[in-house]
Amino acid sequence: MAPATSTSPLSRLLLSLPKPNPQPPLCAQAPSADSGAGASSKSLVLRRREAAAAVLSAALISRVVPAAAASDECALEATPSGLAFCDRVVGTGAEAVKGQLIKAHYRGMLEDGTVFDSSYGRGRPLTIMVGVGEVIKGWDLCIAGGEGIPPMRVGGKRSLRLPPELAYGEKGAGCRGWEPTSCVIPPNSTLLFDVEYVGRASS
Repeated sequence: MAPATSTSPLSRLLLSLPKPNPQPPLCAQAPSADSGAGASSKSLVLRRREAAAAVLSAALISRVVPAAAASDECALEATPSGLAFCDRVVGTGAEAVKGQLIKAHYRGMLEDGTVFDSSYGRGRPLTIMVGVGEVIKGWDLCIAGGEGIPPMRVGGKRSLRLPPELAYGEKGAGCRGWEPTSCVIPPNSTLLFDVEYVGRASS
């Protein structure tokens, strides 16, 4: 992908790394049989209260963190190039072919979760010629395939993590000055992407 400019919105794609699931509450252990009757009774009451609190906490967490979140997890598969990818949805249409003009939706974010660009936000997919160096190398590999990565099929959705060498490298992108903090994508950034292959575009 070419570096982002004021006329080129294509700087980003999003790979939502799965958020870790909350740890299950620790189970209360039954009091030992050889403890005193009074101490055992008090301990049992205390442990029952702790167990009840743990159950209540788990119930509250289940409301805050939807159970569906676990199904969103997608284990990334690393490749020799440093790109890591995961197919959330394997498309059923035709495979992307190098040199094709295609349409793709995408969302991108930095490792800290900052979304820096999204075609979804603009309401229309991006049209690019894939596999010929028109976009950053990580995009070409993601969609057209190569280096052990299968090409995407129409309707497919893929998450990926790009090392700086396959993204914008030492220069970053969207910079408005000499300071790295002035860049939309800072130098040496690892980028996270979600890509949806919409289909072939008419020329």
